Amino acid sequence: MNNEKVSEFPSAKAVLTCISLFLLGGSLGLSGSSLLDKNKVQSATPSNSAEQLPNNSATAAIPPGVSPVSFITDVVKESGPAVVRINASKVVSTELPEVFKDPVFRHFFADSLPQTPEKQIRRGLGSGLIVSSDGLIYTNAHVIEGADKVTVTLKDGRTLQGKVLGGDKVTDVAVVKINANNLPTVKLGNSDRLQTGEWAIAIGNPLGLDNTVTAGIISAIGRHSSEIGEGDKRIDFIQTDAAINPGNSGGPLLNAKGEVIAINTAIIQHAQGLGFAIPINKAKQVADQIITKGKVEHAYLGIYMVAINPELKQQLQEAKNFNVKANKGVLVVRVANNSPSAKAGIKPGDVIQSLANKEVQDPGSIQDLVEKTSVGKEIPVILDRDGQKISLNVKVDSIPSPAN
Repeated sequence: MNNEKVSEFPSAKAVLTCISLFLLGGSLGLSGSSLLDKNKVQSATPSNSAEQLPNNSATAAIPPGVSPVSFITDVVKESGPAVVRINASKVVSTELPEVFKDPVFRHFFADSLPQTPEKQIRRGLGSGLIVSSDGLIYTNAHVIEGADKVTVTLKDGRTLQGKVLGGDKVTDVAVVKINANNLPTVKLGNSDRLQTGEWAIAIGNPLGLDNTVTAGIISAIGRHSSEIGEGDKRIDFIQTDAAINPGNSGGPLLNAKGEVIAINTAIIQHAQGLGFAIPINKAKQVADQIITKGKVEHAYLGIYMVAINPELKQQLQEAKNFNVKANKGVLVVRVANNSPSAKAGIKPGDVIQSLANKEVQDPGSIQDLVEKTSVGKEIPVILDRDGQKISLNVKVDSIPSPAN
C-alpha cells in the first residue's frame, strides 16, 4: 500500500502466509556476484533418429510438418536475434554516519575511518524482446525500476542507449525504446489459446550468459498472483518448467511455432522447475497503454484479505477469541486509510460475500472483478458483519503512486 496508514485486524499476522519469490532481473540493489553452480557438466549424445528432448515433454506436441530434430533450433534462429540484454544502472549517494563527520572525531580517528566513496553505481541485468523494427522493447518493470541509465545490447554486439517509456509495477511490464531501424522482431502469439502441456522455449541472459536457450513445457496456466505469493500483482501467471534464472526477466517464452506467449518474470525460491511468466496478451495490453498514455491505471479497493475456511475460523477464535460467523467469503484483514473501502465503510473483520453482483470465495476472484472495473465506477458489495448482512457501494479509485 506504499506507506499508507492502515487499520489492521488483530489476528492478521497469524493468518497471512507468503511464498518467497525471486524476480529474475538483476536488482539495482545487488552486486554482480555469480550464482553459478560449479557442479560437473554431464554431456549426452542424441540418437540418430531424433534430438533428445526433455523427459517431461511427453505431452508437448510438435507442430505438424516440423522435424523433431530442428524445431527448437528453428525457433531460436527466428526469434533469438530479437532478444536483447538490458543493463540498468543507478548512481546512489553514500553517507557516513553523523558521528564520523564530527571534526573532533575525525581529528583523532581519521586513519581508522572507512574509505567510502561519496557515490556508488548499482547495476542490474535483465532481458527484453524487440516488438517493432524501430526499436520498441518489452521487458519487466523491476528490471529498469529506478534506473538512471539503461543500455540495450543487441545480439549482433551493438550497445545502444535505451529510453524508458514507462513501467507498471502492478503487472511488472515496462517498455524501452532505442533509436534504430530495420531491427529483427519477435512474433507475438495468443496466450488466451494456450494449453497445459504445450512446448515452452525460453531465451534470455540468465546470470549474464547471453543468448541462453532452455526448453520445457507449459506446466500450468492461470496461476493467480495470490497463489504464488505475489498478491500485489494483477496477473494470472503462466507456469513453466523451462529452466529460467536471474537475468531471464523480461525475456520471451515461446511456443513451438516461435511465437511469444509470455514474458518471463519470477521463480519460487529454492524450488526447481517452477517458473512464472506474464501472458503476452496481458503484457501487450499494458504496454500499449504505456506507449500511448505513459502510464497504466488500475482500479483498487484498498483492502488486504484472506479466504474464509474452517481452519482459519478456529485460528481466529483461539488467537483472539474472535468468532467469524460466516462460513464462506473473503475476510477483510486490513483497510487502508482514505481508500475506497474505508470511505465506503468496510471494516477489518468484515466478510465479503458478493462483489459486483457475483459471489466471491477467494481474494483472487475479488482482484479479477476489481481489475475489470473502470476507475471512478461504483461497485456493489455485500458483506457479513457479525452475522448481519450489509450492502454497500464502493467507488473504486486508481492505485496510488508511491509518492502518495
